[in-house]
Amino acid sequence: MMKSRALLLVLSVFQTMASVADGLLTGAVIGTKESVDYQTSAKSTTVNTCAMAFDGNLNTFFASWNRSYSWAGLDLGAPHVITRVGWSPRNDGQGEKRVLLGVFEGANREDFMDALPIYIIKEKGTIGQMTYADVDCSRGFRYVRYVGPSDARCNIAELAFYGHPGEGDDTHLCQLTNLPVVSIHTQNGTIPYDKVHQIPAQLTIVSDNGTRLLSEPGTIRERGNASRNFPKKPYRIKFDTKQNVLDAPAKAKKWTLINNYGDKTLMRNLLAFELSRRLGMSYTPYGAAVDVLLNGEYKGCYQLCDQVQVHKKRVNITEMTPADNAGTALTGGYLIEIDSYASQEKSWFRSSQQNPVTIKSPDEDSITSQQKNYIKTYFNKMESQWTRYLDKNSFLRHFLVGELSGNTDTYWSVFMYKERDDDMVYTGPVWDFDLAFDNDNRTFPVNSKTDYIYRSGGSCTGNMRTFVDNIAVRNAEAKAMILSIWDEARQSGLTEENLVAWIDKTEAELEESQRLNFIRWPIMNSLVHQNPRLWGSYQAEVENVRRFVKERVSWMDSKLRYTYKPNAIVDVGVDLTQSYQVFTLSGQPCGTTLDHLPTGVYIVRQGGASRKVFLH
Repeated sequence: MMKSRALLLVLSVFQTMASVADGLLTGAVIGTKESVDYQTSAKSTTVNTCAMAFDGNLNTFFASWNRSYSWAGLDLGAPHVITRVGWSPRNDGQGEKRVLLGVFEGANREDFMDALPIYIIKEKGTIGQMTYADVDCSRGFRYVRYVGPSDARCNIAELAFYGHPGEGDDTHLCQLTNLPVVSIHTQNGTIPYDKVHQIPAQLTIVSDNGTRLLSEPGTIRERGNASRNFPKKPYRIKFDTKQNVLDAPAKAKKWTLINNYGDKTLMRNLLAFELSRRLGMSYTPYGAAVDVLLNGEYKGCYQLCDQVQVHKKRVNITEMTPADNAGTALTGGYLIEIDSYASQEKSWFRSSQQNPVTIKSPDEDSITSQQKNYIKTYFNKMESQWTRYLDKNSFLRHFLVGELSGNTDTYWSVFMYKERDDDMVYTGPVWDFDLAFDNDNRTFPVNSKTDYIYRSGGSCTGNMRTFVDNIAVRNAEAKAMILSIWDEARQSGLTEENLVAWIDKTEAELEESQRLNFIRWPIMNSLVHQNPRLWGSYQAEVENVRRFVKERVSWMDSKLRYTYKPNAIVDVGVDLTQSYQVFTLSGQPCGTTLDHLPTGVYIVRQGGASRKVFLH
């Protein structure tokens, strides 16, 4: 162990010496052309220009006319591997903090569409002197630049790049933190401005400690409804061709970047996805925390998630074509969303029970009148005859995720789908948990309520509250299924201890990124969205979720009149070709075959031996 540490120390010293030994690089100055003349408050191209950042004088500075997305850099003439960068802030009262979150990038295209980050400034600068940092990026770049943080006019006194000639390689690239970094560069620097116009872009993801690179052309636009009103915008990215992204199951074009603005833990959606998996939903969206850059500007910690769409690894139903207008072909598949914002969409209807429904697939550009009429008629039939046409298994698992998380938005927006030649309408996947886990001032504290959250202040669009009541409250068979599903989940590891361990692990993973996020968005001591309290720190925000989860598991046990008794059955081999009996985890008999049983965990007993079996 001591030898290993000594070797690492020697390597570290050698690498530092090597970076220092690399020369100060020079080249043609490039950057944002329009600057501001503070003497006249006018736009200029001769005063405080980007050239001032490379004149060797700490008393001059570059200040751009635009407050954001401005930069200064060098055309080195040929690729160089950058090993060190330096900077000094403008000498004024705000200069020290103006460099916080400034980003250094390298590129081999003059328009920086192929740029990669090489360093981000994580601490305040020091006026009157240079600060230096080693760069750990193996690719060579012809063009290098410093992109100022948001709303700072770049405002930099001096910049320096060190390195050596060479094209390098992609064996090790830069991540801003331990999280993957999603870096997006748009054509002509256009910033996404609505949900309709897709901006051409290069979409780049660096992951696996800088050893894995995905960089492909595509588009970006805004997404979401209420979340689009926040300063930190949500985005939908779309690759030109299907891609494997991080460790997501789906190879797909469309992905979402969830902004989590009102969720100061930055983990509520991911925690809800974990509940979805533990409660046996057939499909749980993929999600991973990432750092996001847009045109070189740091945007914060986001969640890179699946786009909810028809896909064999997402909502796995038949994708329809405009030719599917009769017979069996007309029966599916359809992806719909009971959605409070449905009237803002082109392809939607209001059901006979006054629930607004958006048709997500077939999409608005390809759906035919026959298809729209079919799904509207079928949805109305399902509403009025839900005991026959609603799949209770998926609906009630979705219900339990919403209640366990205390999500006030569960029935504000609900995804459902219908497969071809299948009479049932299924519910899922779960989505949108920014207000869950005690993050809504209209219902806080959730665990003080005696009834389900959807009946105690939760937001229900249309007449969804009555629809859910008829199933979860008034129907004896559905109530028994709720208890059975809850028992199955509890016996399969849905415990306070396991959920708290997941929160602890995620908190540690997000520690470095959350610090940068709340520098970029200094809202920790501000009430945003529907925040019920100011908890004062990231750690306190997470502790609120940890407390809620500890209390909520017990609250659900009490509400369902369920007593948790850990299962003591020993797993042994069972020959399913021989006769056997099937039971629920609470001991209720299910017959003598596993065929046609709903998804879940069962006990299979054969002779004197038993084992747990998971059906999916």
